[in-house]
Amino acid sequence: MSNEATPRASPDALLAAAEREMRGKLRIFLGAAPGVGKTFAMLQAARAAKAGGLDVVVGLVETHGRAETEALVGGFEVLARRNIPYRGRLVAEFDVDAALKRAPQLLLVDEYAHSNIEGSRHAKRWQDVQELLAAGINVWTTLNIQHVESINDVVQRITGVRVRETVPDTALQKADEIILVDLPPDELLRRLAEGKVYVEDTATRAVQSFFKPSNLTALRELALRRVAARVDSDLLERMQGSAIEGPWAVGERLLVCVGPDVAAERVVREAKRLADLLDASWFAVTVERPGRTVAAAERARLEAGMRLAESLGAQTRSLVAGDIAAELLRFARFENVTQIVIGKAQPRRPLRLRRSLADALVREADGVAIHVVTAESVARRMERPKLPASGGAAGYLAATACVALASVIGRLLTQFVALPNVSMLYLLAVLVPAIRYGVWPAIFGSALSFLAYNFFFIDPVGTLTVARPHELLALVIFLTVAVLISAIAGRAREQTRAAALRIRATRRLYDFTRKLSALPDRTAVAEAAAIEIHAALGRAAVILTRPGGDLAIAAAWPPEDRLDTASMTAARWALDHREAAGAGTETLPDAAWRFVPFAGSAEAEPLGVIGVERGAAGSAPFDAESEALLATLAEQTAAALVRARLSTEVASARTAAETERVRNILLASISHDFRTPLASILGASTSLLDYGGGMPEATRRDLLGHIRDEAEHLDAMVRNLLSMTRLEAGALELRRDWIDVAEVLNRAVAAARRRGAQQGFSIRVAPALPLLFADPGLIDQALGNVVGNAVRHTAPTSKIELAAEATGDRLEIAVTDDGPGIAAEVLPHVFEKFVRAAHDNGDGGDGSGLGLAITKGIVEAHGGTVSATSPAPGATLGTRITIRLPLAPPPDMTGARQMEG
Repeated sequence: MSNEATPRASPDALLAAAEREMRGKLRIFLGAAPGVGKTFAMLQAARAAKAGGLDVVVGLVETHGRAETEALVGGFEVLARRNIPYRGRLVAEFDVDAALKRAPQLLLVDEYAHSNIEGSRHAKRWQDVQELLAAGINVWTTLNIQHVESINDVVQRITGVRVRETVPDTALQKADEIILVDLPPDELLRRLAEGKVYVEDTATRAVQSFFKPSNLTALRELALRRVAARVDSDLLERMQGSAIEGPWAVGERLLVCVGPDVAAERVVREAKRLADLLDASWFAVTVERPGRTVAAAERARLEAGMRLAESLGAQTRSLVAGDIAAELLRFARFENVTQIVIGKAQPRRPLRLRRSLADALVREADGVAIHVVTAESVARRMERPKLPASGGAAGYLAATACVALASVIGRLLTQFVALPNVSMLYLLAVLVPAIRYGVWPAIFGSALSFLAYNFFFIDPVGTLTVARPHELLALVIFLTVAVLISAIAGRAREQTRAAALRIRATRRLYDFTRKLSALPDRTAVAEAAAIEIHAALGRAAVILTRPGGDLAIAAAWPPEDRLDTASMTAARWALDHREAAGAGTETLPDAAWRFVPFAGSAEAEPLGVIGVERGAAGSAPFDAESEALLATLAEQTAAALVRARLSTEVASARTAAETERVRNILLASISHDFRTPLASILGASTSLLDYGGGMPEATRRDLLGHIRDEAEHLDAMVRNLLSMTRLEAGALELRRDWIDVAEVLNRAVAAARRRGAQQGFSIRVAPALPLLFADPGLIDQALGNVVGNAVRHTAPTSKIELAAEATGDRLEIAVTDDGPGIAAEVLPHVFEKFVRAAHDNGDGGDGSGLGLAITKGIVEAHGGTVSATSPAPGATLGTRITIRLPLAPPPDMTGARQMEG
């Protein structure tokens, strides 16, 4: 490890970053399947980039006859394709030379995995893209996940379709950015049915083969995993490049201890009879010792006994403890158990030091009755206890090597120093194989150490003879201590390994719960739960819910879109009866799946069922531990589904409340702001009708002018409302034309004065200001809203300045007033709907809080920006609102401007 005080950046990461700076940037729009909208998303992003002033050119885009995509291509410069002769006809391909010659800032090249025809410079389009990147041209492209080479065989197993056009993973890794374009399977299938992906016949065949819901779900998972892996590698590279390191007897309660012996079921039945006689509730408990491996036959008897107890009405528990008696008594005290039932232990073997379970319970129990069930003769023939694993040849070799090393070290040390306790070296030699390989290699090492110690260090040296009696006693004590140490160390190793397994299982449950808590909707929760259950149990998993009244597959892993009739029958029975059904149960045991219902709480109706497949012949049995794990995962899944449902309901309620709030604000604004001009129009028209004949001509004209002004005011408010509706619906159409900005400013001032504005106006236009290519009506409306806002929030004696100038490729129009300004807490929200300042002189503008929001929408539709500054630059009060619009017209309109010139 380096001794430097400060971390250093990775040279490889810095070199990779330098290489990226020398070439173009590659962005890949990655989709899970055809038709999800990769090309559409790429073109939309390219339009935004072009509106931001970037030189964007379409090198090649395959629209496949989709009208929406073709509409987005319009407005871009499109490179002509190169015609290459192939088998007697001309085929249009992407022209790399034309792209290199044009050298735009950004080039759009669709279908990254496309194979070029013979005669092209490169065999694959991704190779064309690499040449463009090397020339410093930024490229955006599209790719489906099934075209990635490393997962091509996985896709074939999922979909049954072999994808021929692939991209090597190295080409994918060179992407500077990967954007995932996703679409839910139901939405994609709807687009297929509507003919938006393929023509009708092709779409029908696709749905029957490739576009199955299960296939699409699996492909989405592959795409998400690939993007997540890329994000992780990007983070690591950035960190490296930046040098970042990273009992009361008030009632009878009975407990029966179920063991793995042949008398387990007899003990359970005896406990059931005793519980019935006492009219007591009862528990069936099994205690597992950490580090002890249970044989398959023992595990089967244990599970059979626990299933019998559960079927007889017992509450079952699985405990883990080294001291079985102490754990049973702890559980009994916790559950207020008054009587414990156990089976009779096997007959004592000679020299057996450990007390039987019955002896231990009787000695330590206080206030708890102990019942010992005697077994029949056939039940007393117990199997031999399973000995620890042998440890393998490596363990014995390691023990031999450790003893040899201890002997060599001991001989060397005794030549220089008189050591009275050389045996300590051999105890160390025993510990190493005990910790690493288990009990038997350690015991072997103990025996070998006993012999080596006698041969090399006990007189007479070089023989196994013991000359003095006390030396023999020392050897016997040494052997005993060595065996005990090896046994203790070996058991500690087994317990440590078992603890590690349990920690991993706990960690998995924690990660599973955390993952589910972060998912936004029920579909994502079901998919994640199916994947986790499959990983935890090693079996295919399926989750069924009943959104429409009947059970339907919500998620499955590996992807599955239907179950056989027997399995569906078992699933419905499990849901209706709230009990497990199917494989391995008493109900429909011949079904291929085992189903467990899950609900948000014990009293709630089941949300659905979780199924796990029976498994192939020879696979591990679905034991009690697997059943408990499945039950835990089912509870977590149910809780996550309930949370997702509540989250959706809360979001819907918030949306409804916000919609109602907006509606009320809009109605209040309209009713208030429309009433004043309508009252003026009604009063003026009534006066003309009643007294028009006797009024002077000047009075009549003044009343008619007042009616016209108020009608124009109403018309402006209606236009604002309609514009906001079109903006929110994305239906605002631009009818661009060349306009003189000075005239636009004069019209805005004239309209404000016509509506009664008394402020002083000044107009400042830079000399030789170029024309603006925009929609005249919408620009008038946008600027009129800004001027009206200034009039509304300033005093009649205030000054308002309108200025226009060109800065680079942008035209800036600034409206500055010397009024009180905008409060700091309102300024960030001034362009949002229904935002109104506290100070309002009641003059000018419609007062509904829509004017500036509409201005922002119109300006952004033209590719510009709008901002507000308060106080105004160079002043202590006032507000300046600046509109910035692009001067350059779209590429397809440059010819029109030249013709006008």
